[in-house]
Amino acid sequence: MGRIVHFNISADNTVRAVKFYETVFGWKAEKWQGPVDYWLVTTGPDDKPGINGGIGRRQDPADHTSNSIEVASLKEAEAKIVAAGGKVLEPRMPIPGVGWFATCLDTEGNRFDLMEPDPKAK
Repeated sequence: MGRIVHFNISADNTVRAVKFYETVFGWKAEKWQGPVDYWLVTTGPDDKPGINGGIGRRQDPADHTSNSIEVASLKEAEAKIVAAGGKVLEPRMPIPGVGWFATCLDTEGNRFDLMEPDPKAK
């Protein structure tokens, strides 16, 4: 069963967005040491319901807030999505040290992301 494991908020100014969410909701953000401008966000304690996520620089005006669903196999999940009437918008790409990532569209026009964990992804 796929489960939402991460959210992403797109921002024109990541520092400004981090400050907003820290001020309004008390979230904690830490700059990711990866190859892109990205902040990892903790929304609360691990023993409480909820998910953590991140804030990243908007790359395109169409970028949006999205949820990432963890899957065991990106290839199998993409095939199921297409067979069920959805689309793969951005095919498999690595997030170094984290895993494999893809962006998809459901039958109602909603975007969502897939994540196949793989610490060896490059």
